[in-house]
Amino acid sequence: MKQLLILSGKGGTGKTTIASAFIRLSKAKAYADCDVDAPNLHLITEQSSEPRKTDYYGLPNAEINPVLCIKCDLCRQNCRFDSISVEADKKYKVDPFACEGCGVCEAVCPADAVTLKPAVSGELMLFANEREVFSTAQLKMGSGNSGKLVTEVKKQMKTEAVNTEFAIIDGSPGIGCPVIASISGVDMVLVVAEPSISGISDMERIINTAAKFGTKTVVCINKYDTNIDNTEKIEQFCKKQRLPFMGRIPFDPNAVKAINNVQTIVDIDCASGAAVKAVYNKTMKLLFEKSVG
Repeated sequence: MKQLLILSGKGGTGKTTIASAFIRLSKAKAYADCDVDAPNLHLITEQSSEPRKTDYYGLPNAEINPVLCIKCDLCRQNCRFDSISVEADKKYKVDPFACEGCGVCEAVCPADAVTLKPAVSGELMLFANEREVFSTAQLKMGSGNSGKLVTEVKKQMKTEAVNTEFAIIDGSPGIGCPVIASISGVDMVLVVAEPSISGISDMERIINTAAKFGTKTVVCINKYDTNIDNTEKIEQFCKKQRLPFMGRIPFDPNAVKAINNVQTIVDIDCASGAAVKAVYNKTMKLLFEKSVG
């Protein structure tokens, strides 16, 4: 399965808008939203059925049995995350949002009063029918297992769409754990850049991150006409780094109207939609070209 991952160094570049357009243009039979902290691809790619939901268990949480606890205080003293406190009734309590499930408290407890219990860290969701497979997830507030959950989202998509040759993945912004998990194993990364100072800086960071995986990376610029000077700087950067440049997409108020009507920008006649079609064609040609040698 060929996998195209669409990323941006920062939020608000229009990454998901472009991902949804690519899904529509390719008539993708498999796609995923790996922005598990704030998934929203499903809002544009309106689904006709309810998803199959599965609890995702990440790192466990510690629990202290008040009957067995001898109040030696070793658990609290050795917790580097300060997740254990003493209540007014002198009972020891674990804050599940602060606990990292490291198991030190369980190891130092002389009374075997501490146990590690599985904790739900998020919810996997799968929309599947005879035409397409859409995998996504929602991380539980306060959980820190986003990278592992992203891996499960991709695994769920590939398992369900085993005979599908091509998949599109909408990644999360930034360069953190969910992005690293998204990049692993994909065939190409399309970076959606924004012509702003922060946009250029974050674009360079995500390109450097993808380079560490040896993943083929290409770049396009969204809302290019909001700052022509910075757009030209991005193009020069790509030329200098020998990164294939896929094209420019203009700022387009019609894009907002399309999304509000649960449409992609290629579902309507607009400037951004026409530009995305050109970017799509160039990207697909590069993705599926056969290497020589």
